[in-house]
Amino acid sequence: MSKREKPWQSLAAGATAGAVEGFVTYPMEFLKTRSQFGGQHEKPLDIAKSTLKTKGITGFYSGASALIIGNAVKAGVRFLTYDTLKSLLADKEGKVSAPRSLAAGLGAGVAESIFAVTPSETIKTKLIQDAKSPNPRYHGLIHGTKMIVAEEGIRGVYRGLFPVMMRQGANSAVRFTTYSTLKQFVQSNTRPGQTLPASITFAIGGVAGLVTVYATMPLDVVKTRMQSLDARSQYRNSFHCIYRTFTEEGILRFWTGTTPRLVRLVVSGGVTFSVYERVVSLLRTHA
Repeated sequence: MSKREKPWQSLAAGATAGAVEGFVTYPMEFLKTRSQFGGQHEKPLDIAKSTLKTKGITGFYSGASALIIGNAVKAGVRFLTYDTLKSLLADKEGKVSAPRSLAAGLGAGVAESIFAVTPSETIKTKLIQDAKSPNPRYHGLIHGTKMIVAEEGIRGVYRGLFPVMMRQGANSAVRFTTYSTLKQFVQSNTRPGQTLPASITFAIGGVAGLVTVYATMPLDVVKTRMQSLDARSQYRNSFHCIYRTFTEEGILRFWTGTTPRLVRLVVSGGVTFSVYERVVSLLRTHA
């Protein structure tokens, strides 16, 4: 990412990248979320077959509106915050060390958790869980949101804020640091002073997604369970959720849903950074 993005460019490019990435990768998010609710033997492939048989292709997009809209806002906030913090933390030559990139990514993750991720993912999680019941109560994004707020208040869409902040902070810190470090390495060794082609940007973003998945998967499982429809009756708080999951289901349960999330974040990393870099380039050209 360039050192010269203007705030509005970071926001617009990030929002565009987030919306595109959300739509492209949503089926993997759906399978990941459903597998985290299911029993020990309910595998992503079984869920995919069942969903396709009972609801068709559109079944994989249950709750998609919440995530796609939230993803656009999330990515806009994420890139705006990250680019702002990165500029503040850069040295006199405009370079950002790995620890400072980590700090900027952490700040970006916390900001997006509060302003976008928690509400959109809480609603998305509830819509997905509700959709698998014999008699779904929610009829789309707007109706579902109204019912959640009516029954639980505004806290109903901010349930799981703490695990979301932990996950998003870790996600952004790991993803941005990995991406920035790899990009600087590739540029300095192959194309000094030149813009990297989309194929290389996509590959670097994919690697960043791969690293992010395995580093943050336990936080994602806790986040999903804390945002479920029955979370209030099951868990007192995030630490109680961690305790129950570990003692009742074992440590490997924290990596449930890794495969669909791995596919999603590898593709997502490639799509997000590629679209972001392309949109920023276009905005600079027409500015």
